[in-house]
Amino acid sequence: MKPLTFNILRLLADGEFHSGEEMARQSGVSRASIWQALRFLDEAGVTVFRVPGRGYRLREPWQWIARDEVLAALGDKVGLFELEVVDSVGSTNSLLLQKAALGAPHGSCVAAEMQTAGRGRRGREWHANLGGSLTFSLLWRFNQGAGFLSGLSLAVGVALMRALGQSGVSGVGLKWPNDILFQYRKLAGILIELQGDMLGPSAAVIGIGLNLRLADKVLDRIDQAVVDVHTITGAAPPRNLILARLLSHLADVLGEFEEGGFARLRGEWLAHHTYQDKPVRLLMPDGSQHDGRLLDVAEDGALLVRTAAGTQRFTSGEISLRGAS
Repeated sequence: MKPLTFNILRLLADGEFHSGEEMARQSGVSRASIWQALRFLDEAGVTVFRVPGRGYRLREPWQWIARDEVLAALGDKVGLFELEVVDSVGSTNSLLLQKAALGAPHGSCVAAEMQTAGRGRRGREWHANLGGSLTFSLLWRFNQGAGFLSGLSLAVGVALMRALGQSGVSGVGLKWPNDILFQYRKLAGILIELQGDMLGPSAAVIGIGLNLRLADKVLDRIDQAVVDVHTITGAAPPRNLILARLLSHLADVLGEFEEGGFARLRGEWLAHHTYQDKPVRLLMPDGSQHDGRLLDVAEDGALLVRTAAGTQRFTSGEISLRGAS
């Protein structure tokens, strides 16, 4: 999306009508350029009303990710993060991985208004819409090696549960190894990519996507059952406050993880486990599948399932977990 489109959205952010002539003058472009810049917003999940004689108006006021507001809401944890907010990026994870390789500091975070190539686990595309999602990545450096980070995605799930609970989002649960669900519909996802050696030090880029208020056009492009915070709570979620709470709880949980690994957080994770003691189906990378009953999650984050072959242990990798009848 062109920078001009974001400039226009900022002019419209107050929810009032603005004439094309006024916006053209403020932007230093022609009225035709304004029209062109707004043409494809509907596909990005943004509805703009155009009324002859009055101009353009957003269907509802815009909630921009405001760096200063997020930092202010972090309180005494503000010094733990180096926050960058961008209008548009292919993938926050990809960008932060590049920055990490160039020496970006511990606690670096990139949040984006729009991702054009957002990625989920197993190569899936992550769909989000302007103003209706939170998509960000956090760089966390560990003295331990990559082998120590087993179960990290589950630990991050605990942080999300704490932040959502603090924000009044109830009834949500965890799905192994990296999803947040509400009534078996996906609310948020986690994608972790690692750099470093097995013996250390190592770094994790932790990508998080949270659905706040998805537009119908975006929902139509998603091939799985999803839900957003607005549907659960009936209210427009405050993006900056939720982002600050997510970062704050991530700092707490990652500190606990550094001290004791996932074992320290396992009990809290299991308390929110959606599929605990339920029949499940595991889809393997080679196309095979295993059916069984989910028994437990081990201290290193591995899944323990009772199958026809006995109790089997599965690590996340490219395995996909489904409920089974």
